[in-house]
Amino acid sequence: MRKINLFDTTLRDGEQSAGVNLNAKEKLQIALQLERLGVDIMEAGFPASSKGDFSAVQEIARTIKNCSVTGLARSVKTDIDAAWEALKDGANPRLHVFLATSPIHMQYKLKQTPDQVIETAVESVKYASKFFPLIQWSAEDACRSELPFLAKIVERVIAAGANVINIPDTVGYINPKEYGEIFQYLKSNVKGIENVILSAHCHDDLGMATANSLAAIENGAGQIEGTINGIGERAGNASLEEIGVALHIRSDYFGAKTNMKLDEIKKTSDLVSKLTGMMIPPNKAVVGKNAFAHESGIHQDGVLKEKTTYEIISPELVGVGSNAMVLGKHSGRHAFKSKVAELGFNVTEEETHKIFKTFKTLSERKKEFTDEDIAALVIEEKVEKSEDMFELVSLQVQYGTSQVPTATVTLKNQEQVLVQEAATGGGSVEAIYNTLERCTGFTIKLLDYRIQSNSSGRDALAQVFVRVTVGGVESSGRGMAQDVLEASAKAYLNAVNRILILNAQAQEQLKATV
Repeated sequence: MRKINLFDTTLRDGEQSAGVNLNAKEKLQIALQLERLGVDIMEAGFPASSKGDFSAVQEIARTIKNCSVTGLARSVKTDIDAAWEALKDGANPRLHVFLATSPIHMQYKLKQTPDQVIETAVESVKYASKFFPLIQWSAEDACRSELPFLAKIVERVIAAGANVINIPDTVGYINPKEYGEIFQYLKSNVKGIENVILSAHCHDDLGMATANSLAAIENGAGQIEGTINGIGERAGNASLEEIGVALHIRSDYFGAKTNMKLDEIKKTSDLVSKLTGMMIPPNKAVVGKNAFAHESGIHQDGVLKEKTTYEIISPELVGVGSNAMVLGKHSGRHAFKSKVAELGFNVTEEETHKIFKTFKTLSERKKEFTDEDIAALVIEEKVEKSEDMFELVSLQVQYGTSQVPTATVTLKNQEQVLVQEAATGGGSVEAIYNTLERCTGFTIKLLDYRIQSNSSGRDALAQVFVRVTVGGVESSGRGMAQDVLEASAKAYLNAVNRILILNAQAQEQLKATV
């Protein structure tokens, strides 16, 4: 069985999804879960892009021990320097450096001749080799590049010291047959190609990312890049969970395997979905809630007689199981702590105390807590309640079919001063948001508002996701509560707090440089 390396770019390419805005704590939580999932390489971000991204990559590199952490860099010395500073303390640091090779990119974006592009690529790899023991070089828009030129530049960067060659379908343009032929062409026409690992990075603009990735494996790729749930630029990337399960289920055909711990898939998928605010479509392969549901009478009859008649993937394989231990109001601290550990979260005693206290308060009104509920509580405590500028103290809403909806909100600011305001709106949520705008003193534009239940039942916890702009800066926020209106207020306030925290950090950095 051939070993395929999994290169996860959820924290870099995945975070480039429209509306996704992860902070450092959220990124670290995802990184720890990706480590448990068993990915081989984790692209933690683009260190040169911002101080925040640099810090997040640095913290992840220092924390993660069981896989290689990498960062993206353009073919520029300052980018490579920033990447090394962020990654040098990692267990197995590597660089991911890229340069476009298609005629359209060279002419209009780079404004360089093909010879200049080759020179730039070679110099960047040589420079990076002074620092990094492993260098991955990517030919951006490789699938619209001229094959003789692609072979020429790949041969040159290999000679310069590249260890991994990535052939990305940057715009999701190619089909599986054509993609496989590119790998075959390079294997036949590039001197030294046998000494490097070939990698595939596919986008899903035409819905072929997973199929193209599997075609690459068939034609010699030893590494596949992708994201959890397939998130990413535009229509997204190849879904790593789909590739991992496909290689497992069809090992007879592909003759390849990965280190992915398949029973960690659902947990990883749910965490990424919650923290990014990107809902998983019910019909999503492997992780969608309908992936193991059977509606047709014929299918139901077959599954009852023998599961494999219509079910090629068992729910247990990817970590979808029944809640053997459901917590409630009579559950003790030990059972609660055991459940949190079982779900894969690393929490301190202080955090456990706070989360358990919230759990006990909610359990007076909510009968049972599923794994999803507990995970949501942990995320709320570990990730959200940290450096908030404004804290929701109380919320009161008056509403009736013949009344004007009115909201009264009390907040506590960073100086621990109470701020109270009231406002009306066309509906209850609008009244709350108009009031919060008054409380914070900012003009806030709501771009998106989504609500979903965390689990089933009338007493399910509500989760609200919003996108807003404050002073021209876009931010996303999440809120969770048993009451929909409270969750709506928390989500809105969370989005505002994120922007204020980023602004405060920027001011601190500015002072440090003056």
